[in-house]
Amino acid sequence: MKHDLNNKNFERKAKRVYSVFACVALLLAVTAVPALAADDPLTVVNNLSDFIFSLIRAIGLILLGFGILQVGLSLKSHDPSQRANGMLTVAGGIVITFTKEILTLITG
Repeated sequence: MKHDLNNKNFERKAKRVYSVFACVALLLAVTAVPALAADDPLTVVNNLSDFIFSLIRAIGLILLGFGILQVGLSLKSHDPSQRANGMLTVAGGIVITFTKEILTLITG
């Protein structure tokens, strides 16, 4: 019974740490690249593009953190299905985080 209580406390602490990490990552991404208006329309479009890609990067980082949390919890509870879901979430988070670089690499 004590093991279940320790496991629940660990999960609560892990969820709190993850939620703080997600909030900080989202705040950093939103405040990092403001979409400033300029006289040149192309500059406005580029600023907006940078802003949107920074939001996408924040979502990718949040997914990456959640995937790492899932893998860590699955190692603690010995749950292979949760481990597989965690690995898929980590892979998806990596792809989403580096979307801009992947698109740049594809388009040249």
